[in-house]
Amino acid sequence: MVYDPYKIMNMIKILTLVAIMLLTVAGLNAYNLKTSKQEENKSESKNEVMSMKGKKILVAYFSWSGNTKYAAQYIAKKMGADMFEIVRKKPYSKEYQLCTEEAKAEKEANERPAIKGKVDNIAQYDVIFIGVPVWWYTAPMPLFTFLEQYDLKGKIVIPFCTAYSGPSSTLKDIVKATPNSEHRDGICLITKEMGGKGMEKQNAKIDKWLGSINF
Repeated sequence: MVYDPYKIMNMIKILTLVAIMLLTVAGLNAYNLKTSKQEENKSESKNEVMSMKGKKILVAYFSWSGNTKYAAQYIAKKMGADMFEIVRKKPYSKEYQLCTEEAKAEKEANERPAIKGKVDNIAQYDVIFIGVPVWWYTAPMPLFTFLEQYDLKGKIVIPFCTAYSGPSSTLKDIVKATPNSEHRDGICLITKEMGGKGMEKQNAKIDKWLGSINF
């Protein structure tokens, strides 16, 4: 059999052209699919932002030195939210070392210390921010007393905390304690000071966080 080199070359060119065309079509289909998915995600994100408008918001917090109180007040002001301070009925010691010992004993005993007051008509709130300092790698025990008093099913619960080094399990423990709620990512505000000093430096971080969870 005699092979015509010109015919062979033409056939190779045709096959190459066909392959290029198929790859181009496949690439366009992949690009269109990716673009469509991105637009869908943007639409879902926009709908979530819109869904937050008109929501009734509560900021509930426990604070000992004042750092968490500052963060709670800042969030409440930004959100136009109501506030509720979780206060242990028998106050903790004002002396730092004694307070840590009291908190440690409560945690080890898994106590639910009595707290003052209750939220009036908690059913009216759609979103509840919950803030605490990190004590012994978790939330202070009065926070769990507070959470166990209410039915938060279907509400959006958003945790935040203040700490010297990091959140440990605090944010996760708040989520775990509200299993029937929806949740948004929490935030830990790191500070080396007490009494609310220097907390204004955290404002930009709080703003960025609120934006990231569509507020």
